[in-house]
Amino acid sequence: MAEEEASHPAVELDETVHQRVRLGVLAILVEADRANFTYLRDTLGVTDGNLSAHLNVLVNAGYVQLDKRFVEGRPRTWVRATAKGRSTFRAEVDALDRLVTRYRASAQP
Repeated sequence: MAEEEASHPAVELDETVHQRVRLGVLAILVEADRANFTYLRDTLGVTDGNLSAHLNVLVNAGYVQLDKRFVEGRPRTWVRATAKGRSTFRAEVDALDRLVTRYRASAQP
């Protein structure tokens, strides 16, 4: 049984990515080349401080890059997924797919 547990799809989930906001950030970024901070904040329904904290985690993991610039005298922050972030997101989705497939195969009708 322990051998079966070790191969369970849940162990493949990335603890950094699996949190709702961080997963949401990467989901948005793999669909687009980049997104600005305000769009991410509003789309994910979080505060500035909350999004900043999650972005710092993703930056430190090497999953996203921040590009801070002034546009018309106002600060703008653009966020991009790195190649590592994109591949990690893809692996997370694959692990979730295996988890759902396993659940559906074992679910009682």
